[in-house]
Amino acid sequence: MTAITVENRLDLDDPKRAYAVLICDLLGLRFGKDGRPDISEIRAHIEAKGGVFHDCPITGIAELTKGLIHFFYQPHLSTRDELIEAAGNGRYDAVIAAATFLPAETVFPLGGVRIGAGTGNMGSASWGGGSGEGGGAPLMNTPGINSRATAQMVMKAILKVLPDLPVDKLHALVAAGDFDTGKDLQNFPTEKLEGKTIAVIGYGNIGREVAKLAHAFGMKVVIYARSRHRVRIEGEGFAYADTPGAAASGAHVLTVHVGLGNLNSDTKKFANAGLINSDVLDVMCDGSVVINYDRGEVLDITSLRRALASGKVRHAAIDADLFKNDETSELSGPMLPYLQLARNFPGQLELLPHAAADTDHVSRVAGAKQAVDQIVDVIRRKVVVNLRGTLPEGYKNGGAIVPTGIGSITPRRVLALFSQAGMVEELAELSELNARLWLQAIKVPTKERQAFVDLQGKQLISLLNKLCLFAEENSLRGYYE
Repeated sequence: MTAITVENRLDLDDPKRAYAVLICDLLGLRFGKDGRPDISEIRAHIEAKGGVFHDCPITGIAELTKGLIHFFYQPHLSTRDELIEAAGNGRYDAVIAAATFLPAETVFPLGGVRIGAGTGNMGSASWGGGSGEGGGAPLMNTPGINSRATAQMVMKAILKVLPDLPVDKLHALVAAGDFDTGKDLQNFPTEKLEGKTIAVIGYGNIGREVAKLAHAFGMKVVIYARSRHRVRIEGEGFAYADTPGAAASGAHVLTVHVGLGNLNSDTKKFANAGLINSDVLDVMCDGSVVINYDRGEVLDITSLRRALASGKVRHAAIDADLFKNDETSELSGPMLPYLQLARNFPGQLELLPHAAADTDHVSRVAGAKQAVDQIVDVIRRKVVVNLRGTLPEGYKNGGAIVPTGIGSITPRRVLALFSQAGMVEELAELSELNARLWLQAIKVPTKERQAFVDLQGKQLISLLNKLCLFAEENSLRGYYE
């Protein structure tokens, strides 16, 4: 790709100034030859777009080349004071973050992108905080990039305790040769996930992926979401609930995926803080499992403590930020109150440091590349992709982009069929063959149906399966929006 230089660029940015972008989270999750997380793909992507990658803070560069976008990789910034010191004076024009919380005092006049779905950690006042409502800069995210990774980790958390077969104990007995299947297996009864009920709180990209996986395990899926999603939820074969409590009623598992929501300027609390409280937990089955791989604050700590003490909840899996001051060793972050719970209820909590979405190097790299593209679009062309909140004056809304198969089916996805040779023709042929054979089945007299099924049954089901497979492989199953 031709590098974007001052001479050949035809965009809307100012060629007489340099642009600086802070990257304050890890971009690679796989170690390279130098023993550090591998950032080579992101460096190459930035350079291919005509940008400059700096593995240092902006203060480490004497002079920036004008007319170019400079990206400064600083993944070790974490505390409030560190971030305000680095970016509190507006020396960076924009920012790319993942899990790092950006205080309101950080300044990014041209915008920010969060790698991932929710933007509750994007607290800069430049765009009005995590909701993106207000401010002069656009707030963006990369929805769907880590949805499947997070959903798979949710299922992993469930499968650790349901079915409740003590795998480690059985392994030890078998490895020691101290087990007789005929006599001893009766001492280890277990239950299947099939038939259990899971309450999914929130039906964004992650909630939908969790619902699909749980359904594949034979679980009954009940989803709480805003009422405008009801048609979509029921259309995809799941049960809808109009409150979190209604979804949780009689559930064996609850998993929450709603994000923090908007920050109330008066109370300084997020809309969804404490959403999962005693009213929700108390109506679940005894011995249930609760998973919060969303934000630590959405689960009320006092309510969880009571539920663990009473046996209403037997296991809780939590994924939330935890920060440690290098000088004082002081801990902070939304994980903090869960640490005492883990001490009070040993073996009943599993704590992750906001890592559930970061299980896949490829996903993080894809999200980072998309974030770079979005920043470039904002600076070069004033186009905002995956906008969160309000669109600032002077910018154009570039719509939403998500990975294929994630979220709703969009007109863009349907139009893509026409650009793939033979796809529309194949779909038309499959549809016609299915229709022709099933229309023929309608006309078969009752007394001849057995003979018809004996003759055409295999073809009927084969064609139907081919049509379903076509829809799956081309991400055409779901709700059209």
